[in-house]
Amino acid sequence: MRKRFLFSMTSMLLLSVLLLAGCNSNKNAEGTGKVTLTFGTSQSGIPRTGIMQTMAKEYEQETGVKIDFQVVPDAQWRDLIKVKLASGEAPDIFNVDVDPLSMPANVRPEENAIDLTNEEFTGRMSEEILPTVSHNDKVYGVSFAPTKIWYVYYNKRIFADLGIEPPTTYAEFKAISQKIKDKDIIPFYQAPASGWYQVLPLFETGPNYEQKAAGTYEKLNNNEMKVADLTQLKTVIEQLKEFADLGYFGKDFLSNTVEAGIEAFGQEKAAMLLRVPGTEKEVSEAYPAMKDNMGFFVMPWGDNQTIGVNPGGSAAMFGNKNSKHPEEVLKFFRWITEHDHLQQVFDGGEGNLTICWPEIEPKLTQDYIDYEKNHEKGTVMQAAVKYIDPQWMDIGKDLSGMFAGAMTPDQILQNIDKRRAEQAKVLKDEKWQ
Repeated sequence: MRKRFLFSMTSMLLLSVLLLAGCNSNKNAEGTGKVTLTFGTSQSGIPRTGIMQTMAKEYEQETGVKIDFQVVPDAQWRDLIKVKLASGEAPDIFNVDVDPLSMPANVRPEENAIDLTNEEFTGRMSEEILPTVSHNDKVYGVSFAPTKIWYVYYNKRIFADLGIEPPTTYAEFKAISQKIKDKDIIPFYQAPASGWYQVLPLFETGPNYEQKAAGTYEKLNNNEMKVADLTQLKTVIEQLKEFADLGYFGKDFLSNTVEAGIEAFGQEKAAMLLRVPGTEKEVSEAYPAMKDNMGFFVMPWGDNQTIGVNPGGSAAMFGNKNSKHPEEVLKFFRWITEHDHLQQVFDGGEGNLTICWPEIEPKLTQDYIDYEKNHEKGTVMQAAVKYIDPQWMDIGKDLSGMFAGAMTPDQILQNIDKRRAEQAKVLKDEKWQ
C-alpha cells in the first residue's frame, strides 16, 4: 500500500510539473508571438523563384510569426488538399487553383475558409479575379494571379536556321516539328509526369470550339450535349496522340516534369514549350544565351488561332477557418497585400507581366500588346464549363494512358462525361436530375 501511495504521489507530482511546464511554454509562445503558420501548396502554386519563402522570412523577422511551407508535387496536391480539408487537418494557409465554377466545390469555403469580405485589401483586387475567390457574395481568397494565357514559346534561332515560321494550322505545326526532329532536337516539350500540363491543349483552345459552334459552352452547362459530342476536342486529343507517336515530344517523355522544361528549352534541347507571358525573363536569367531568342504563338491544335484567356487560372491563398491561429493568418494576408509587398511579389516572381492588383503597373511588352490586338480572345473551357477543372488531374492520367497505348480518345471523352455526371449529382445540379 505504501509503495502504491508513493508511486501515485510521484505520478501526480510529475503530471503537475508537466502541466505547469506546458502552461508556461504556451504562455511564453503567446507572449513572444512565436507562432508557426503552415502553408500548404503545390509546386506550381508558388513561384519557383522562392519569392514567397523570402518574404515569409522577412515577415518572421518583423513579427516573430514563422511560415512553414509544405510544398507537394503537383500530381498529388489536388487530392491531398481535399482529404485534408475533409478531415479537418488542412494547413493554416492553403493554395488551391481557382476559377468561378470549381472553387466552391474544391474549397467548400463556407466550411473551410476564413471570410475576408470585410478586409480592406479585397477592395483592391481586380474585378476580374474576385469571382474566382468568392462565393455567395463573400470573398474568401487572396490571389496574385495574372490574366493567364498559355502560348507556345519557340526558339527563334532554331526556327531561323531551319527556315521555318510559327505555324497557324495543325498541318504547319506538324510539318515544322518534323524538320526540327530531323535535326535531333525535341520539337515540343511535353510534361506528363506533373499530371496537369498535358491537359492544357484540350481546354485552353476552348474558345475555338465556341467560335465554330456558338452556344457550345451553354449547352454543356445545361447538359444538352456531351463532351463526347465535341468533335473538335476529339481532334485535339487525336493530334496530341499523333505528336507522341511521331516522336515530336521526344523519347521517354512520359517522365518529363514541368520544372525540367525550362532547362530543356534553355539549353536548346527542345525548340518549343507551353508557357505563360513572362517566360522570357525566367529563361534568359537562367540561360543568358537565350535572351532575345524567344518568340510565341497561340496553340495551333485543331487549327486554333484564338487566344484562350483564363481570368483566374492560378492558385489563390485561403485561410483555414479551423486554424488555431486565424488572427495570425489574417495579419499575414494584410501584410503581404500592402502595396510595397505586392510589388515585391510581382517583381520577384517568374516574370509574369501582369498581376490582379490594378495598383501595380503591368509590364506587358509591345510584342504582346500587338499580338493580342491581332487575334481574337475567348474564355478557356475550364473557366466557362462546369465540372471540367475539378477532374483536371484525372484527365491528365487518361492522356498519359493514351500516350502509353492503354486508352483511346473516345474512352477519354467518355470518362470526362462520366465524371461530369458524377460531380453534378453530388452537387445536386438540377440540369443532371
